[in-house]
Amino acid sequence: MESPIGVSPLPVTRPPLLALAPMQEVTDLAFMRVLHTHGDPDLYFTEYFRVHAHSRLDRDILRSITENPTGKPVVAQMIGEDIDRLVTTATELQRHPVAGIDLNLGCPAPCVCSKHSGGGLLRNPAKVDAILEALRSCIQVAFTVKTRIGYERPEEFDQLLDVFARHRIDLLSVHGRTVAERYQSSIHYDQIRLAVERLPCPVLANGNVVSLRTALLTLKKTGAAGLMIGRGAIRHPWIFAHLRHYFATGTVLPPPDSGELRRYIEQLYRETRNEDATALQHITRMKRYLNFIAPGLGQNERFLHEMKRVREEAEFFAICDRHLEKGGAIPAEPPAESVFAGLAGLDSE
Repeated sequence: MESPIGVSPLPVTRPPLLALAPMQEVTDLAFMRVLHTHGDPDLYFTEYFRVHAHSRLDRDILRSITENPTGKPVVAQMIGEDIDRLVTTATELQRHPVAGIDLNLGCPAPCVCSKHSGGGLLRNPAKVDAILEALRSCIQVAFTVKTRIGYERPEEFDQLLDVFARHRIDLLSVHGRTVAERYQSSIHYDQIRLAVERLPCPVLANGNVVSLRTALLTLKKTGAAGLMIGRGAIRHPWIFAHLRHYFATGTVLPPPDSGELRRYIEQLYRETRNEDATALQHITRMKRYLNFIAPGLGQNERFLHEMKRVREEAEFFAICDRHLEKGGAIPAEPPAESVFAGLAGLDSE
């Protein structure tokens, strides 16, 4: 079968590494349980542990490590700029069954960047250098970094790569946009390829991987050792299994139909339910997932339009039945104009 990207099949000498991108308040333990039933990534990353002068390990995030149901390795991600506390937190996390410790240098949320954390740290390469040096000295498991390619301009990435190269990073995940670009620009594949060429460690490509086609296109354009997938896995939890099948056989599995999607949404609803939450509170939480799942479903986006107004469980599932129970084909990718819709106000990817 012809490659989904319309070129000769991707030459695979070894299967590319597949990782779940950390997305705050989305890719938690409950989502890990759901994804596990559809086909795990090779590697999970936790939501970020916020690190500051008075921080403690978040118990809910810690559960995704200590109660990990998947059998796959989990990397604990931290975000912060207090070097002493980052070292202390990394040390504490290593008392739990983590495969690695990840430093977040990519979150573009203004509330994070204003505190000189996440993507905000990219404005200060000297501070990044000091943090990496301190963490490398205390981390005995894999030490990984997730970054954007700069704060304002892609040209900043060259200096950042010099900083990364000075430390024994075991894995670098690169979201191919600057912090300022947030989610609105095209991916700078050339900058991810530059990281692949410059660094001795494996590089994962991240950003706009929402389908089999975009996954293979990203690998082809970057030469990355693998992919980190976030919103694509929420919309299409089968994506890791489908990619793994393609890498092994060069053939494409049939896409899931709307009936399978309906069952996935119900499973997500049941698994993510907090016993202390009201029906309305839980439906409000489900809308975070539906922002990624729903675009393109139903004529004139009726499915998403109706879901935004739901307040009761019965109404929620009635809409699912009305739009999804017939079992027809679902779009392979969300519409281009809605690719970023679910990311507004969300610390993710």
